[in-house]
Amino acid sequence: MSNELFDAIHFLEKEKGIDKDVLIDALEAALISAYKKNFNSATNVRVDLNEDAGTMKVYARKTIVDEVDDPQEEISTEEAKEINPNYELEDVIEVEVTPKDFGRIAAQAAKQVVTQRVREAERGVIYGEYSDREEDVMTGIIQRKDPRFIYVNLGKIEARLPEAEQMPTETYEVHDRLKVLVTKVENTNKGPQIYVSRTHPGLLKRLFEMEVPEIFDGTVEVKSVAREAGDRSKISVHAEDPEVDPVGSCVGQRGQRVQAIVNELKGEKIDIVQWSEDPVTYVSNALSPSKVVKVLVNEEEKATTVIVPDYQLSLAIGKRGQNARLAAKLTGWKIDIKSESEAEEEGLLDDNLQEDEAVDAVSESDEERFE
Repeated sequence: MSNELFDAIHFLEKEKGIDKDVLIDALEAALISAYKKNFNSATNVRVDLNEDAGTMKVYARKTIVDEVDDPQEEISTEEAKEINPNYELEDVIEVEVTPKDFGRIAAQAAKQVVTQRVREAERGVIYGEYSDREEDVMTGIIQRKDPRFIYVNLGKIEARLPEAEQMPTETYEVHDRLKVLVTKVENTNKGPQIYVSRTHPGLLKRLFEMEVPEIFDGTVEVKSVAREAGDRSKISVHAEDPEVDPVGSCVGQRGQRVQAIVNELKGEKIDIVQWSEDPVTYVSNALSPSKVVKVLVNEEEKATTVIVPDYQLSLAIGKRGQNARLAAKLTGWKIDIKSESEAEEEGLLDDNLQEDEAVDAVSESDEERFE
């Protein structure tokens, strides 16, 4: 075997990122298969590839016996002694059985097997590279579309963007460039499969991490995200340092940071609110941009009754209940919204009324209850 083969192995290792030992193991397995097929050999053979000498040799394992019944499995004591006088009866030795024309035959037989192993190794490299990218944002280019998926080229592999993960407000065209969140990486019989999303709340969080240095370095923490993709989202942020303005950091100078994210999401509205461990403050912030008069809290049921000015009621609830629904998802609290006049009729504005009693007094059939 010539040195050109080993040169090719080193080239594949460098260009494809495939470990040299993986290729050599694959080649040895292919050569053993070729030898068994073409020379009617027993199963007890091995191939030795010597990179330094640039040689290939085939060895058969044989047992030393007095009388040989199966030449493929056995060798006589006399023949063994000629190889090494120290061999004894029942010893198992290796005998070189390399055919003269084995190089040509082996090359033909091994080609398909080696190609398959190389392909498998490449798939392993790709899977290893992308398996750690789950929940990361990657930029890709749309390659093609079918009724079920949009296929996004991420460099070494095409990712699948399912219809359910596509934003309803977006139109996707071949060659469009877009950012996606990697949601799942699978290693299947057909190779690695990657699934991505444009609607996942994690995409919004990662985009803020990329755009806001204070989030990336941990100065500002994203506490929660609630999203109705393509329409509106809410994100709550917090900073341990009281001198840091977490909302201002996310908005950026003249709104540049948040606007960059809005542009990437094709106009999706984003409310940035300040997180608080106090549910009264947190729920009030989450219902932005509406004003809140009072928040009554039921800790046991993790429920709140929010009272807003009459003229702010529709704003607090939002179109089709969206603002209240997103606020509830963001905070994890059930939210009842009542107008100031309605609350006054029910006595909810009485300062002497206990908060738990106020919440219990609210009808469970209230049409403005959101979770």
